Amino acid sequence: MSDPPDALELQSRFSREEAVELRESLEPAKRRQVERTVAELLDLLGKAHAMAVLSAFAFADGPLRFSDLEDDLEIAPNTLSARLQELTDAGLLNRESYDEIPPRVEYEPTERAAALFPVFGHLHHWALEYEL
Repeated sequence: MSDPPDALELQSRFSREEAVELRESLEPAKRRQVERTVAELLDLLGKAHAMAVLSAFAFADGPLRFSDLEDDLEIAPNTLSARLQELTDAGLLNRESYDEIPPRVEYEPTERAAALFPVFGHLHHWALEYEL
């Protein structure tokens, strides 16, 4: 197993100071819109198993089936179904059902979801350094 990447390689695009500067440079209406979007995203990702589901897609090589997620994540089917529906409704996943017997449904991350995937690398790097 190779060593984890240096913290420098995983630095966020913005320093804290740059993020503050960006936030303060926004017009009030745009700032409210951005803050609302961030709050909605955090509400969605704060639901039970939502981060685990998105993390599975962040590290997957392609589409995932419901059964793959259920087996890998050990999430109750009703909860997994609800999270997949919410992530699909939010535009983070695409759902493709195939007219086969037995029925087959695959989920694939959208571009919007893929833009969040670097966060999971940062979280894994953080977990190498710290524990809760």
